[in-house]
Amino acid sequence: MINAEVVRTGSENNLNLIRRFTKKVQGSGVLPRVRSIRYATRKQSEYVKQKKTLKVLKRREEVSEMIKMGKMNEFTGRGKK
Repeated sequence: MINAEVVRTGSENNLNLIRRFTKKVQGSGVLPRVRSIRYATRKQSEYVKQKKTLKVLKRREEVSEMIKMGKMNEFTGRGKK
């Protein structure tokens, strides 16, 4: 990790110091890297994928049974029906 550090020179005011710091941070490329990993998710394990797939298949089966028994209307597409 690159740390952007700026040391205040003799008669430099705070505004110039902040401006110099932001330029240094932009030049170092820290922000794009941090933003790219901000919402990164881990890769799911095979076990978790399989568990999720089985859950979806079970739910589909339940819905088709309910449709056959007339407890649920057949649903085609998204939105309220």
